[in-house]
Amino acid sequence: MYGELVPLGGGDPIPLLKKSLLIGRREACDIVLRFANVSGEHCELSVDEGYWFVVDRGSRNGTKVDGVRVGSTRKRLDPGNILSVAKHKYEVRYSPVDDLGAMGPPPPDQEPMREMLGKSLLDRAGLNRRRS
Repeated sequence: MYGELVPLGGGDPIPLLKKSLLIGRREACDIVLRFANVSGEHCELSVDEGYWFVVDRGSRNGTKVDGVRVGSTRKRLDPGNILSVAKHKYEVRYSPVDDLGAMGPPPPDQEPMREMLGKSLLDRAGLNRRRS
């Protein structure tokens, strides 16, 4: 087991059994959430360098980490974060070192591709000076 999602408000913890998991309402998903407001393929969890990350799969009702909408960006899930799938909230529990073999600092979140491509290299590096 690579950690678990603990439902806020009660319920059985959901074990994270693989390093890549699809969450949604469809039976073909790795984690099936049978709620009308959860999309068929709602979001995806994956491990990178010993840390869990989440990406929304274009869901209608959104995916949030600690109340902030994820969208199509990759967002790191640190232990203790609250993952919201539509209106259903889960505490993320895992140990990066013990469960997933993390070494060194956690990898960064990813910028949205469209935002990154819309900036010059100097802007992305923080070297572009603005004239006043």
